[in-house]
Amino acid sequence: MLSSPALSRLRQAMMAGAMLATPFALAAPAQADEGMWTFDAFPAAKMKQDYGWAPDQAWLDRVRASAVRLTGGCSASFVSAEGLILTNHHCVVECAQNLSSDKEDLVANGFTAARREDERKCPGQQAEVVTAITDVTGAVKGAIGSLAGEALVKARDAKIAEIEKAGCKDLATTRCQVVTLFGGGQYKLYTYRKYSDVRLVWAPEFQAAFFGGDPDNFNYPRYALDAAFLRAYENGKPVKVAAHLKWSPRAPQPGEATFVVGNPGSTQRLFTMSQIAFQREVSLPITNTVLSELRGRLITAMEQSPQRKREGGDSLFGFENALKVYIGRQKALNDPAFVKMLADNEATLKAKVAGNAAIGDPWSQVSEAVAAYRNIYPAYRLTQPMGDLYGYAETLVKAAIEKAKPNGERLPGYTDSALPLLEKQVLDAKPIYPWLEQLEMEWSLSKAREYLGADDPDTRLLLGKESPEDLSARLVTGTKLGDPAVRKALWEGGAAAIAASTDPMIVYARSLEPRQRELQKAVDSQYQGPLAAAGAKLADARFAAYGATLYPDATFTLRISYGKVAGWKERGADVAPVTTMGGAFDRATGAQPFLLAKQFTDHAAQIDKATPFDFVTTNDIIGGNSGSPVVDKNGAVIGAAFDGNIHSLGGNYGYQGDVNRTVVVSTAAVQQALEKIYPAPALVRELASN
Repeated sequence: MLSSPALSRLRQAMMAGAMLATPFALAAPAQADEGMWTFDAFPAAKMKQDYGWAPDQAWLDRVRASAVRLTGGCSASFVSAEGLILTNHHCVVECAQNLSSDKEDLVANGFTAARREDERKCPGQQAEVVTAITDVTGAVKGAIGSLAGEALVKARDAKIAEIEKAGCKDLATTRCQVVTLFGGGQYKLYTYRKYSDVRLVWAPEFQAAFFGGDPDNFNYPRYALDAAFLRAYENGKPVKVAAHLKWSPRAPQPGEATFVVGNPGSTQRLFTMSQIAFQREVSLPITNTVLSELRGRLITAMEQSPQRKREGGDSLFGFENALKVYIGRQKALNDPAFVKMLADNEATLKAKVAGNAAIGDPWSQVSEAVAAYRNIYPAYRLTQPMGDLYGYAETLVKAAIEKAKPNGERLPGYTDSALPLLEKQVLDAKPIYPWLEQLEMEWSLSKAREYLGADDPDTRLLLGKESPEDLSARLVTGTKLGDPAVRKALWEGGAAAIAASTDPMIVYARSLEPRQRELQKAVDSQYQGPLAAAGAKLADARFAAYGATLYPDATFTLRISYGKVAGWKERGADVAPVTTMGGAFDRATGAQPFLLAKQFTDHAAQIDKATPFDFVTTNDIIGGNSGSPVVDKNGAVIGAAFDGNIHSLGGNYGYQGDVNRTVVVSTAAVQQALEKIYPAPALVRELASN
C-alpha cells in the first residue's frame, strides 16, 4: 500500500523529528514517463514527443478540478455530480475503524450505505480541491533577502503566513498553503476549496481489499479490491461539484496512455549525496529497527483478545506497510549500482555549473548542515512521545502558546490558515483504546532511553524517576483527553486553561514543550536555515544546467504523471500487466493471507471471472498517491492507484522506467463488486448517470 492514515501516530512520534529538510536540485533531465508534474507546468511537448498526443488545457483544467486531496494522507477524485468520491479502501480504513464497535465491525465486514441518510461521517477527515496555483516566489525570496540561519527561517515563515492569510479570507470554505519547491527555488500558493464533512459510503471487506496481506504488499500480480467511496457534504447536503470524472468500468488496454492525478507525499530525488548518506546511515536504520520491535509488541498484545485484535488492526496494517517501505528504501540505498547512479547524476550537475560564481559550492553548505543535524537529530526525534493522547496534549499546549502570538510569529502548523483543520482534528470524536495508547507511548519512551542513554538530560526530562511502563500507565489511565468535550474546553480556554490544567498528560506535555522548542530553534539555525539558502543555489544550478522544464520533488500537493499500461520483465520472465478476478480464486489457499473474502466465496457463481481485477502502469508515483484516479485519454477514470511494485520503493530517490510500476484496482472490478458481491444499486445508478 502506498500510504495509510493509520501511520499518523508513527509519523507524529518518529518522522516529524526525522525530517530531512526541503528537497534539492535534480541532477538529470527526466526519462520517458518519469515525473510528478505540477499542473501549471505539465510537459505537453515532451509527452507529445513520447506518445504522439498530449492533453490540452481544457482537459487538464477539468481533471484538476475533479482531483481530491484527503487530509489523512491520500488522494481521491470526484466521480459524480453529487460529491461522490472514489479512493482506496486503505484510505478509509481508519474511518471505518473509528466508526466500528465490538457489535459492528465495518473494517472486517465492509459497509454499504443503502440510502444517503445512512452515510457516516469520518472523524477528522477533510476533502480539498485545488482551485488556483499562484507563483509567490518573488515575495518569499524578497522577505528572505540575505538572511541566514534561524533568521532566514523566521522571515520566510512569517511571509508565508502573511500570504496564506491574505489568500484565504473565508476559512470556512477555503484553505491556503504555500508550498516550497526545488528547495527554495520556487514558492507556490495553492488555494483549495475544502469540504470538512466527509462521509463513508461504501467499502468492501478488509480481506477483499487486502487479499494477499503483507506478503503481496508492494508485489505483483495482485488481486486486491482496494477501493472505496466517500461523499463530500456541506450544510448537511451532498455537494454539487463543478467537475467530476466520468466513470468507465472497462478493461485497460496494454500500451494505452494513462494519467495518475493525485498528491504524492514526498520524495528525496533531489537530495545531495550527503543527505542520502544521512538516510542510509542514520535515519533509516533507526526507523527499521524500532519499527520492527513495535510491530512485534503490537502483534503480541493483539493476540490477547478478539477485541484487541479488532482495535489494533488498523495500526498493525499501517506499521507493517511502513516497515516494508523503509526496508525497501534502505535496500535501495545499499545497492551500489543505484547509489552510483545518484552520485553520477550529482557529479554531472556539478560539472555543468563549475566555475559559476553566482552558484558557488552549495553542496559543501549542505554537507556542513547535515553534519550539524547528525548531532541534533537523536534528541529532536526522540523527545516526542507516541500516541494519540499525547498528541492531543502536545497540540493543545503548543496551540495555546502560538494562538496568543501575531500570525507571522507562530510556528508552522499553527497559523491562521492552518488552525481550522488542526482544530477539527483535535476536536472530532474518535475512539481511544487505552491499551494501545499505553503500548505505543511506553515503546517510544523506551526507545528514547535506549538511543539517548539513561543518563542523558533528555531521557531524564522524559522519564524523571519513572520507568517507561509506569509513566505511560500513569499518564494514559489518568488523562481525560479521550473526551472531546475536555479537549474542546482546553482549546477554547487557551493559555489560561492549559496553565490551570492538572490533567497529567497536559502537565507532561507542558514539561516537554520548552525543550522541544529549543531543539526546533537549533534545527532552524543549524540545519533548516542553511539548507534553505543552499537549496536556492542548487535550484539555480539545476535551472542553469537543464532549463526550467523539470519536475520538483513531491510535497503532498497536486501532481499529474503520464505513462502507459505495461508489465515488465522479472528475472527474465514477462509479467503480464492485467490480472483477472478469476485469478483471485486460483490464488486462494483457504488460509490467511490468501483466504478469499466471505462475500467473494458466497457470490462465486455470479462473478464474471474474466473481469480485469488489478493492472500495472509505468506512471511515476509515490506514497500519498493512494486513491489517485487513473485516467484515460478521454478523461475517464479506469482505476484507482493503490500500490507500487517492489522496485518502486527505490522510487523515493530515483525512477527506473524499466521496472518501476504503479499497481491499480480497475473500475471494472469495482463495478462487479457493486453489482454482484457487495450490492449497491443506488451507487451503480449514480455512476451510470454521470
